[in-house]
Amino acid sequence: VEQVSWTDCYNFCIKAGFILPTEAQWEFACRGDSSHVYCFGNDEKKLSDYAWFEDNSEEKTHPIGEKKPNAFGLYDMHGNVWEWCQDWHGYHPSGSFNDPRGVSYGSLHVYKGGGWNSREEYCSCSSRDAYPPEKKINNLGFRVCFYMK
Repeated sequence: VEQVSWTDCYNFCIKAGFILPTEAQWEFACRGDSSHVYCFGNDEKKLSDYAWFEDNSEEKTHPIGEKKPNAFGLYDMHGNVWEWCQDWHGYHPSGSFNDPRGVSYGSLHVYKGGGWNSREEYCSCSSRDAYPPEKKINNLGFRVCFYMK
């Protein structure tokens, strides 16, 4: 799915019993439990095996699963469409944290992963940006998490 606002995604998740991942959850899922720049390592020459991005996308979104999955079996964590996260945009505290939470308020929501028009460095596990919650663009979508009590 693409061209959906954060608000659209949030409302869908509420109705369907899902949640949007936090930025930290999204990044952990992307990394596949590694500490590399990409889920497959640090060599950006291998990115085309895992992602649709500026060099190979033909300037369009592609169906999920046409590239290799990460170690968790998740497809398109790099490139194709950026993905909204639950968190408001803010600065990260310094130091090491286990499952850090974002700031509690703001005017922009975080999205991650890179899109079909992104350069390699914007498809890294840690790359992030933010838009207002009502913004819709053709390379921005979402991924859901199951809500567990």
